[in-house]
Amino acid sequence: MNWDRIEGNWKQMKGSVKEKWGKITDDHFDMIAGKRDKLVGRIQETYGCTQDEAENQVRGWEQSQPDQARH
Repeated sequence: MNWDRIEGNWKQMKGSVKEKWGKITDDHFDMIAGKRDKLVGRIQETYGCTQDEAENQVRGWEQSQPDQARH
């Protein structure tokens, strides 16, 4: 997954992220701004999971994305 591309298209991509992690607020999505490490940290904090669990969730989300986000 190309996070540079996600960062550049964050406004379009965050809809998909919101579907997966609906407890994260719009303000937090704005602060995440397409940064993978910030997303993982916010998932940890919001959902009370470990870093490994948050990483696994993000990895699963990455794999579910259409090919254009992976290049």
